[in-house]
Amino acid sequence: MKITGRALGPGARRTKRLGMDSSATPVFEIEAAATPGPLVFASPHSGDRYPADMRPRADLPERSLRSAEDALVDRLIATGPSQGAALIRARIGRGYVDLNRPPDALDPLLIEGVEGTTCPKTRAGYGVVARLTGDGQAFYDRRLTMQEVEARLAFAHAPYHAALARLMQSARERHGRAVLVDWHSMPGAAGPDVVLGDRHGSSCGARLTRRVRTLFEQCGWSVALNHPYAGGWCTEAWGRPDEGYEAIQIEIRRGLYLDPVAGGPGHGYERRRKDVARVIAGLCAERWDR
Repeated sequence: MKITGRALGPGARRTKRLGMDSSATPVFEIEAAATPGPLVFASPHSGDRYPADMRPRADLPERSLRSAEDALVDRLIATGPSQGAALIRARIGRGYVDLNRPPDALDPLLIEGVEGTTCPKTRAGYGVVARLTGDGQAFYDRRLTMQEVEARLAFAHAPYHAALARLMQSARERHGRAVLVDWHSMPGAAGPDVVLGDRHGSSCGARLTRRVRTLFEQCGWSVALNHPYAGGWCTEAWGRPDEGYEAIQIEIRRGLYLDPVAGGPGHGYERRRKDVARVIAGLCAERWDR
């Protein structure tokens, strides 16, 4: 069963490789598990829809607008629900609101009335509403008002996290434990194939990290741990093993499966999709509620 989140208004637009077209779309979608287990899958950066009120620079290339998206990640993990993991995936673009940042990660260089920030990512231009694109260009030729930012957070960020909380709480109520697997992609033509982030061992038990690593390595993937990605805000927020919640972040290198020019599936896509499906089957076969 698929459940859609709050719908965008008639001014919403979905990006395509050439131009834009208007369409109504949900902020997120939830696909329930066929037989619900303790696992919850999330893809907070897979969205590619940008509401008209975003108003980025008129001369911003569409490729730059979309450069921070985790393109196709939600498709790579689509077997999760059939294996027992509920799936929540973003439909709103990361450039509009970053669902893996805390709502108070506000950039003083972008947002009027913000005094300062102690968050390194926010200072670098990648707060909850980003100042810079994934390829380092300025999103805007203006500053945003606090009212604009608060409207975005209320429209997209808060509903997404309320829905994620319901999924996690329901899983823990059913099984005594809930495990968030937060799926992402990372740039780069070289380096490790996948990076696992467990907040340096604090967001989940060692058993989960070891099992995920083993499953990927059995597929022939090279695996790194916590460097350069130790886990974002979702992993930090839900990584509370003492309270019955565990979380791990998985970053897959885009060069393995994505066509860097067209932005669609690359020559390695089908192989990598099957590998990820095997990892998912292995994860879902485990008794994480024990």
